[in-house]
Amino acid sequence: MSIVHRHSYYEADARERIAGLLDPGSFQELLGPAQRVTSPHLAQLDQPAAFDDGIVVGEGRLRGTRVLVAAQQGQFMGGGVGEVHGAKLTGLLQRAARTRPAGVLLLLDTGGVRLHEANAGLIAISEIMRATLDARAAGVPVLALIGSGNGAFGGMGIVARCCTRVIMSEEGRLSLSGPEVIETVRGVEEFDSRDRALVWRVTGGKHRYLIDQAQVLVPDAIDAFAQAAFDALQPDTASSDTDAALVALQARHAALSARAQAWGGCRDGLEIWALQGIAAPERLPLLDTDDFLAATANRSLP
Repeated sequence: MSIVHRHSYYEADARERIAGLLDPGSFQELLGPAQRVTSPHLAQLDQPAAFDDGIVVGEGRLRGTRVLVAAQQGQFMGGGVGEVHGAKLTGLLQRAARTRPAGVLLLLDTGGVRLHEANAGLIAISEIMRATLDARAAGVPVLALIGSGNGAFGGMGIVARCCTRVIMSEEGRLSLSGPEVIETVRGVEEFDSRDRALVWRVTGGKHRYLIDQAQVLVPDAIDAFAQAAFDALQPDTASSDTDAALVALQARHAALSARAQAWGGCRDGLEIWALQGIAAPERLPLLDTDDFLAATANRSLP
């Protein structure tokens, strides 16, 4: 029996993810390392700089379809967003609104704002959010792909939820405040950041999928992310992107309010999964993606 090798999305870096997602030889980087556009702040703080400032942006083809792509480099300052990093991402989204590609892929790998550039980073997050919504208003789907070591936290967690669709693997994490932040502010009784199983049951891809904060769950394979992104950009799927419409937004708010009321007293993903009518919810973390999707196909959402 032959064994099919899967290139792990989790283990890849930003450039490897782009190379694996897009058609061979199709990617054209914008503001790459050769142009040496680096942060103006890090040297003043005796911090190392990167010639791409921790993010790779450009355009290429996904299964023959023209897309714009941004991939955060989680190994550089935790993928943190600073002034240049944020400007590159904002500029890419503005380019999308002007040139109307089939879609924008945001490969998120970040803890949020780069603390060394706090004010500049916070401003950058607001600019990224506006540019994301402007691209969507121009008819360009924006997809968040999350399956990395840092996940998507802080302001970039908000950006992810501004996207048309969120695609995650089990290994990805999505939240506003990170586990360590919650523990620091509220105490270990509120959230034990050292309990890794708890962390993934609350912020991990499986839980985010079950509560509809991620619309697609895929295995940890670059090909799986590529296929899910391609499927999400097909006309019959992309044309249903009406989240920006007032009626759809009001319906979404009503659903979130109902979920907060139904699940507000829960302290663990396991409790929510039980309320969703999932049989033997404690087994879900051990299931592979296909078995997990089958076991949760009939879950209920308020």
